[in-house]
Amino acid sequence: MSKKNGFRHRFDFSKIPATIQIPNLIEVQKRSYERFLQMDRLPSERDDGGLQSVFQSVFPITDFRNVSQLEFVDYAIGNWECKCGHLKGLHHLRTTCKNCGSTVITDPFHPGDVLCHKCGTYNANTPDFCNKCGDPVGLQLKYDVAECEERGMTYSAPLKVTMRLTIFDKDAETGNRSIRDIKEQEVFFGDVPLMTQNGTFIVNGTERVIVSQLHRSPGVFFETANNRTYFLGKIIPYRGSWVEFEYDQKNVLYVRIDRKRKFLGTIFLRALGLRTGEDILRSFYTVDRLVVRDKKLYWTIDPSGEKATNLVGMKLAHSIKSKSGEEIAHSGRKLNAATLKEIQKAKISEIEVDVSDLEGAWAAGDIVDTTSGEVMLEANTEITADKVAKILDSGVVEMNLFFPERDDVGTVISQTLKRDSVKTPQEALIEIYRKLRPGDPPTLDTATALFHGMFFDPRKYDFSRVGRLKFNIKLFENSNASSLDKRTLDPDDFYATIKYLLKLRKSIGVVDDIDHLGNRRVRAVGELLENQFRIGLVRMERAIKEKMSVYQEMSTAMPHDLVNAKPVMAAIREFFGSSQLSQFMDQTNPLSEITHKRRLSALGPGGLSRERAGFEVRDVHPTHYGRICPIETPEGPNIGLISSLSCYARINDYGFIESPYRRVKNGRVLDYVSVVNAGDSDQKAGDHLEKHEAEKINSELKDHRKRPAELEPFSFYLSAWEEDRHVIAQANVELDDKGRIVGELVNARKAGNFVLVSKEEVDYVDVSPKQLVSVAASLVPFLEHDDANRALMG
Repeated sequence: MSKKNGFRHRFDFSKIPATIQIPNLIEVQKRSYERFLQMDRLPSERDDGGLQSVFQSVFPITDFRNVSQLEFVDYAIGNWECKCGHLKGLHHLRTTCKNCGSTVITDPFHPGDVLCHKCGTYNANTPDFCNKCGDPVGLQLKYDVAECEERGMTYSAPLKVTMRLTIFDKDAETGNRSIRDIKEQEVFFGDVPLMTQNGTFIVNGTERVIVSQLHRSPGVFFETANNRTYFLGKIIPYRGSWVEFEYDQKNVLYVRIDRKRKFLGTIFLRALGLRTGEDILRSFYTVDRLVVRDKKLYWTIDPSGEKATNLVGMKLAHSIKSKSGEEIAHSGRKLNAATLKEIQKAKISEIEVDVSDLEGAWAAGDIVDTTSGEVMLEANTEITADKVAKILDSGVVEMNLFFPERDDVGTVISQTLKRDSVKTPQEALIEIYRKLRPGDPPTLDTATALFHGMFFDPRKYDFSRVGRLKFNIKLFENSNASSLDKRTLDPDDFYATIKYLLKLRKSIGVVDDIDHLGNRRVRAVGELLENQFRIGLVRMERAIKEKMSVYQEMSTAMPHDLVNAKPVMAAIREFFGSSQLSQFMDQTNPLSEITHKRRLSALGPGGLSRERAGFEVRDVHPTHYGRICPIETPEGPNIGLISSLSCYARINDYGFIESPYRRVKNGRVLDYVSVVNAGDSDQKAGDHLEKHEAEKINSELKDHRKRPAELEPFSFYLSAWEEDRHVIAQANVELDDKGRIVGELVNARKAGNFVLVSKEEVDYVDVSPKQLVSVAASLVPFLEHDDANRALMG
């Protein structure tokens, strides 16, 4: 098969032709940095990511007296103008969609219609051209790449930020504020390095590459310890305090915040808002209500069936009859879910139970004698036959109970409550403060502020969209899931984590493998710089607050008087100059350049250190298949910590590595195409459909002399945890001319294991044998005959 690249025919001699082209190999670097800067977008078009999100998370800055406030309005990178400087601004490269009225980006260098990404309509490409020089608006730089290399300069563009300073008048009596003055000004922040077309940076005349970092994803993780006798749960944020939940042999739950001293889990639960022991028990256990009448016990039944009950699985002491006298269930029979539904259908609100049915029951709340007001039994106390006899002889009308041994959660919460001497949320907050700040004298206000700031303040705690996504997948399986934009935790998140941890003991749920690529993500150049920028802005925030407080005449102050951007630019310079991930580019040959740009490192700030990294982290994991090359890694102390992306691998918006596959339906491999330009068809750009369907639609359009849709090959990219749910065959599986799998049994992968399955069970097939290895390893001739260590030296 031959392919044209514009100059000469390229021949493919491989036995298994690739169905999709190898993607842009430096897309990882370029896409990440473009997303960080968003410099070719108008302020209204920018996503909440990169520089935009950093500014919005730090600003507005308010002084200590609350009389002045500095807000972020927008930013601009570089000078966007025509060659003569007559036309200025990005708005000259925009047009309005004729269908929905939204702003559409034009392209002055590529004639042809431009697509509106909001409604999918094609519009005329009409950028503004200057009347004087005849050129469109573009990024005008002082020095280009070659000049920066010659002069020892940094290839960069100026960053200008528009700030708004608001000054308030404060009423001395009421404390109400009224606006006295608003000043808006553009402040020069400094020069931000730009990425070249080759995905590199020119810093002080040298070409550098920022290596992407592979680190542990934020989210919720469950680990096993002591040979599965007990488990550990961790909530790891992107930025903020870590929380760990664990329990010991005595079935007592402990919480550890930021790896400090541990304290009882129920103290933590009270601080979250569960005031009484009864509230805690009701949050974790299935609680049933019993009515005492004529010295008999009656178990109440919820007619709606929405409320969980402990009745299922219980032996009936008495037969149950409907209102018409028909027997629904006879005595001695075990009550199952189907019988319970019949009872609810018959609108029976309560059934009589014996004392023997309450074996293993505990009081969920205080059991009180209504006539004398005496507490017969306190909450979280076991209900024995003797105690039931006393209750039946007293004036008790009702009681709430739960069965800790039967419940999925087990006895842990109940046992922890028994050990807990703290009785109120206020005491709980002070107790937590003492554990975290052992030297400081606690007050309720400081304790509340510390606890709230640790998990519920978005300025101090960022769970991130990735963390929320992982949390939803693990605990909620996308039902009752929170929005991905919810970047802080709430009490329900903690309750769900504790429940999942306690259920693991009864083999409900699964523990996590921290080396699974669903639990490790890539921080590319844009994200690494975003973190550095945030560090610089936080330093600058402190300086601005101090300046606001000591400035003599705030009424005459302008934003540039308060803002000193040196800490921000110093953090950026330090990152490019001395970070472990900022490296001098390997320029031996074009292949070594590409390899360097596609390299992944587990080292660096926030990552591992080569001294502490164990064997498991360095080892090849089944999820590396098609994502990380198992061959290309250095020998020596860095083995396994530095690796390379596979040929077809890409990094998704959440930082997880994805690998492409072809879909299989009923044993037949289907080819899909993606719509690049819809033409006159009903499809939208970005839609994907089967190839034969698309060709049929295009031939019909051609018959009617209409514009056919432009198509390109499409494959399904799956992340590591999505792949675990599917059966995937290898690329060398034998197909007939119709794309059907020939053999009845196929070698395939399922959840990291190699299995032999029937062809109907296969969901996907690899796109190419090359997808296993990196670009450099794929160029080794007859790689399959090489020993892995030998191939490594290639």
